[in-house]
Amino acid sequence: MAKIVIKSPREIELLRAAGRVVCQVLDELSTMIEPGVTTVALEERAAAMIAEAGGTPLFKGVRHPQARFPFPACICSSVNEEVVHGIPSDQPLCEGDVVSVDCGVRLKGYCGDSARTFAVGQVTDETRKLLDVTREALAIAIREIRPGLHWSDVASQIQKWIEDHGFGVVREFVGHGIGREMHEEPKIPNYYDRRQRTGDFKLEPGMTLAIEPMVTAGDPTVVLGDESGWPVCTKDGLYAAHFEHSVAVTPTGAEVLTNGR
Repeated sequence: MAKIVIKSPREIELLRAAGRVVCQVLDELSTMIEPGVTTVALEERAAAMIAEAGGTPLFKGVRHPQARFPFPACICSSVNEEVVHGIPSDQPLCEGDVVSVDCGVRLKGYCGDSARTFAVGQVTDETRKLLDVTREALAIAIREIRPGLHWSDVASQIQKWIEDHGFGVVREFVGHGIGREMHEEPKIPNYYDRRQRTGDFKLEPGMTLAIEPMVTAGDPTVVLGDESGWPVCTKDGLYAAHFEHSVAVTPTGAEVLTNGR
């Protein structure tokens, strides 16, 4: 595994500033989400806010080996069975949908990255449970973090919580370190697999991590959603949820950098 970069207090404050912009964007978009709204409208508002804050979008222009073209938007807007990397569209959201909005911003050379999944109007009890369990999985990770633990100790708790509630944990996509670059070491799975012990790491103060449980209502297997190579969808077509915060490991636990404080 490549070296994990430990951040200074000054760098953590710069990451927090970028994270504050991300939080403001997600807060604003949360007020817009209702039946009839398009994810293109969410994209346009996010782009304007990021520019007004003096930031640049992290996702726009990103290339991926499986994709036919660079990612074309400031936000990922993943609807229903789309897990991540959904491209904003002019298709109106409908009552009972869910939409996961992932936003990344670079400000003064440092990155913020966060995601939330929103219900569109009234959703079923099972869909509400999916969102609540995924949100709590992220909260569990943040509460469990403390120096000296291995990440696998935390990941095991995330996995147990999700699977005990009858949902699936996506394996193919995981969290990541964050700093001057959006994706830094280490990789941060939301599950524990003994076969991946070589990627495990011990938590230390100054680590900055983007933790992002991705949870499915059914089978956790994912596939590409279309020929563009961008949207990642559940194989069985059931709903998915995605919550993410960027956090800093402190001497006593974890501090969230994308909650607007």
